[in-house]
Amino acid sequence: MTADVKPVDELSMDEARAELARLEAAIARADTAYHQNDAPEISDAAYDALKRRNAAIEARFPELMRADSPSTRVGAAPAEGFAKVRHARRMLSLGNAFAPEEVAEFDARIRRYLGLGPDAPLLYTAEPKIDGLSLSLRYEDGALVQAATRGDGETGENVTANARTIADIPQHLTDAPALLEVRGEVYMSHADFAALNARQEAAGDKRFANPRNAAAGSLRQLDPAITATRPLNFVAYGWGALSAPLADTQMGAIKRLHALGFSTNPLTRLCDGPDQMLAHYATIEQGRATLGYDIDGVVYKIDDLALQDRLGFRATTPRWAIAHKFPAELAWTRLERIEIQVGRTGALSPVARLSPVTVGGVVVSNATLHNEDYIAGRDSTGNPIRDGKDIRVGDWVQVYRAGDVIPKIADVDLSKRPDGARPYRFPTHCPECGSEAIREEGDSVRRCTGGMICPAQAVERLKHFVSRGAFDIEGLGAKQVEMFYRDDTLPIREPADIFTLRARDAATLAKLKNREGWGAKSADNLFAAIEARRTIPLDRLIYALGIRHVGEVSADLLARNYLTWTAFETAMTQATVGQGPEWDSLLSIDGVGQVMATSLVTAFHQPAERASIDRLVAHLNVQDATPRGQVDSPVAGKTVVFTGTLEKMTRAEAKARAEALGAKVAGSVSAKTDLLVAGPGAGSKAKKAAELGIETLDEDAWLALIGDG
Repeated sequence: MTADVKPVDELSMDEARAELARLEAAIARADTAYHQNDAPEISDAAYDALKRRNAAIEARFPELMRADSPSTRVGAAPAEGFAKVRHARRMLSLGNAFAPEEVAEFDARIRRYLGLGPDAPLLYTAEPKIDGLSLSLRYEDGALVQAATRGDGETGENVTANARTIADIPQHLTDAPALLEVRGEVYMSHADFAALNARQEAAGDKRFANPRNAAAGSLRQLDPAITATRPLNFVAYGWGALSAPLADTQMGAIKRLHALGFSTNPLTRLCDGPDQMLAHYATIEQGRATLGYDIDGVVYKIDDLALQDRLGFRATTPRWAIAHKFPAELAWTRLERIEIQVGRTGALSPVARLSPVTVGGVVVSNATLHNEDYIAGRDSTGNPIRDGKDIRVGDWVQVYRAGDVIPKIADVDLSKRPDGARPYRFPTHCPECGSEAIREEGDSVRRCTGGMICPAQAVERLKHFVSRGAFDIEGLGAKQVEMFYRDDTLPIREPADIFTLRARDAATLAKLKNREGWGAKSADNLFAAIEARRTIPLDRLIYALGIRHVGEVSADLLARNYLTWTAFETAMTQATVGQGPEWDSLLSIDGVGQVMATSLVTAFHQPAERASIDRLVAHLNVQDATPRGQVDSPVAGKTVVFTGTLEKMTRAEAKARAEALGAKVAGSVSAKTDLLVAGPGAGSKAKKAAELGIETLDEDAWLALIGDG
């Protein structure tokens, strides 16, 4: 600031207007140079002086404040939407506990894994679980360089410009590791949420349903100027990639983050065992209504970071942490009707259509009814639930949100049951295609037998095929799938049709480009997105097939065991349910049971489904999978089975160590087993290994082999 700049209190209205325009242009130019070009043109001190001058003038002349004022934004807007960010370390979700017994079991499970006795001291942190949007902040040499949402855990949205508008997020850190990814939650307080909705209503805009939706919607604005006007907060609770440890303990690391300038939750406590954890949970629950922000439970984490490392991760959750959720909130309302939805596996799922009611701050008009037994007031074994009360159309029902997410019906008030209400008769034929709907012995769900001829199943399978964890084809979402499925001029009736779309008749393609909501550019973008997905990783392809009981984690497990599509397809084709070496090999995969194996083999032996799979794969380049962990270890790629009692580590720890070294850990011995590690008490597995000539090691020999001896 030069000496000849006129003081703010001496500016006229016209001078102030001109000065604000000049400041806005200068600050915008500086933002672009710093945030988009990574080439700052002025010093931080000079930039701050410009911002202070702008704020001072606006304070004296509030009527001159511009809609695009630098006071309402920090950083520069993204050029086009949000770019995708691949997290250096996955942002995992947490396992849930809903009862004290589950917390005690969580503690016992960790003790078993670590080989600790029930009386050994074991410290946990306990902190409120804020109901907001997860965010990862990446700092390099103390400077905030990137902010990303969690997304699917591996890939999130780049919301750096928006995150810079949040006052709780430091732009620069002092005395931080050279690389530091801070994980936390973006949220909105109750008071700020009420004020925001009041402003929305006054402006004639849509009100937000709850603070979490408001926070998520605010952070995902394409224009950071809008985000800057929203009252967002950020609280840090963890970290991702690090160049140097923050501390030796979880509590120590949280204190370090606080010292670096991050907001952390003051209700975080150190607890020795389940009794103290549950006591702190009760304290937080009792004060929940007075916090001023939404929480949906308490998170427990092992305090010792070395033990966290030993415990490691499951496929989607850490072993060393759990979220203890609060009991669901309840409300009563009228059941207007029961509708049946048909899923991609043919399951007939009853849905309750309700008179709208607010439950836990969210308006609920639908709830799951599970299956025909649940409606009838009994469990799958015939025992009564809800004291045997069935559910009928017109009933006054009690609704709750399971885990504060999925609405369900808990109870029925028989005193308010209308005269003439009749027991609900569950359909025995598919409401979509008319095929018989059967319920197999031992199954709680009734399923349509129509298969590929059932439009509901076909549409749902196509939706699954293009979903995020599967082919994730941009521009081909659920609504577009329904449109194409019902389109007689350009139909998509099975996955292979997607990859023939562009090669069809030119006149037909012209119809697509001229259709409402479409144009030449959107059609060409769709074709390009489809072309990009002709090359697909093996695990995504297996998941995309929509085979019953095969989820994302199972698909990844299968891919890393068979490694190539040819090997996987050959094994499923040659396998026979219940017998033979390929069946035994499939069952030997740790994590694959009889139910999943039967579903897999059956899918590949049904002529219509197999033909559909073959037509699809003919259009694809399937990428081979790679084994987990170190590829240069002595056990990489080998199949290992553990049996008997291990004395120097727990079975779970041995399995995790083997997988980290690239081995496949199987639950049973087969001809494809490479090594059997046998401790005292080894029985039938050791005998079978000897019969098959499989190499057998004791625990000491195993540890020596992997370099831990």
